[in-house]
Amino acid sequence: MMKTKPLTAYLDLLADAGQLLEARIYDEEQPIFHITYDSRDVRPMTLFACKGAAFQVEYLKEAVRRGAVCYLSETDYAFDRPVSLLRVRDVRKSMALIAAFHTDYAFRKLHLIGITGTKGKSTTAYYLKYILDEYLQSCFQKPSGIISSIDTYDGKIFEESHLTTPEAFELHQHFANAVKAGIRYLEMEVSSQALKYDRVLGVEFETAVFLNISEDHISPAEHSDFEDYFGAKLKIFAQAGTAVVNLNSDHARRVLDAARASRKLLTFGLYEGADVCGYDVQKVGEDTHFKVRTADFDEEFVLTMPGLFNVENALAAIAVCTRYGIPVRAMQEGLRKARSSGRMERFASEDGSRVVIVDYAHNKLSFQKLYESVQQEYPGRQVITVFGCPGGKAYNRRKELGELAGQHSDRIYLTMEDPGSEAVRDISREIEQHAASFECERFLIDDRGEAITAAIRDSAPGSIILITGKGNETRQKIGREYVPCLTDAEYVRRALEQVGAGVQPEI
Repeated sequence: MMKTKPLTAYLDLLADAGQLLEARIYDEEQPIFHITYDSRDVRPMTLFACKGAAFQVEYLKEAVRRGAVCYLSETDYAFDRPVSLLRVRDVRKSMALIAAFHTDYAFRKLHLIGITGTKGKSTTAYYLKYILDEYLQSCFQKPSGIISSIDTYDGKIFEESHLTTPEAFELHQHFANAVKAGIRYLEMEVSSQALKYDRVLGVEFETAVFLNISEDHISPAEHSDFEDYFGAKLKIFAQAGTAVVNLNSDHARRVLDAARASRKLLTFGLYEGADVCGYDVQKVGEDTHFKVRTADFDEEFVLTMPGLFNVENALAAIAVCTRYGIPVRAMQEGLRKARSSGRMERFASEDGSRVVIVDYAHNKLSFQKLYESVQQEYPGRQVITVFGCPGGKAYNRRKELGELAGQHSDRIYLTMEDPGSEAVRDISREIEQHAASFECERFLIDDRGEAITAAIRDSAPGSIILITGKGNETRQKIGREYVPCLTDAEYVRRALEQVGAGVQPEI
């Protein structure tokens, strides 16, 4: 159980870290029961953080009305009542320090596994979860925790995720909940934004996985250029005990050089000489079979989740499990059963004439891998792609995805995908410009459900229909609001029923 600490203990923490610029304390013995940056979450005796470009002083005033006794800020705000202040150099760094301290550094009591990369973080996290849970169940222990862009489970909370890596206050609370629930292992995705903006500052990963790197998230709101993005990703190794690196990644040599910051290195890949070496990859029916050679075993594994590219994600999970001494049988059974909602979910009409794949693919690398896999698994089939791009960020995707979809699709449907403050049609037209030089039909349908229905309804028998970008997400960001919506999988089921094709049982 977390021990309540006085406000002065937080002051001393920030002073020792060189973050404290000014303190105004009205009660040195004031206990702090809660920390938050959301004024709606304030309760009596809360320390409230003023953070983010969207912060407004009205949020702080509401927090004080609700019971905040101190605020953490880079700015001193005037009040007509005594409210303590901790003014700091960098509020995000300070939040990370406070969050770890407030929860008694709970992450140190977990086997904490961090996963980063441009593509495959969620799938790898779920492969790990299935394997670890297979093993833990055999030992009559609690299942592992997970923090991913799909959902979060910490032994107390099970909910859909809205950030790949939560803000520091929530993140450390998840760690604390997991420890209190008796969870031993926790796998989590670590985004470049979390590393750049200090959400994981001070977190010690027992194991850190680096999957791959490709240009992404380049915009004024994210990373200024590829170097900024790549550099943020590499920061994870300075916080890791064991580094697990994909030798098939672009820029693998630089990744390996950065991994020397960790105490131990494990490599994996479809690459002779890797510590965990995958080989003899074959498609057998709808399953993917492959073999894995390590210093301790040489065994066959089977993935029932579609996508030949997922072998690399499976190898990452196997490499992590070798570090923990997980039995091979648990690895094999876990991977055979593994599913990741919204990732390579396969649906088919009752007569099998149409195959629909729902995948979260949303950047250049994930689109490339998806099309490569489709060409290998479904050669000669007509390919139809439904996708969009988000508003206000990652502008390079509009060109990259437009060109890739135009090159590899017979028909594309451009539609809504978290447009934010931009008009859906404007985003779609920009993408269309980059697809226009290729011989593919192009349709612009703003409503996502209508676009998916049209793609399925108007497809010829034998078509492969790819629905990318949203996966199992249940919200669209429109303006500043998050508007509820159906998942892509549900749109697909409804569309197949509407066009009279029916849906095969889950495969």
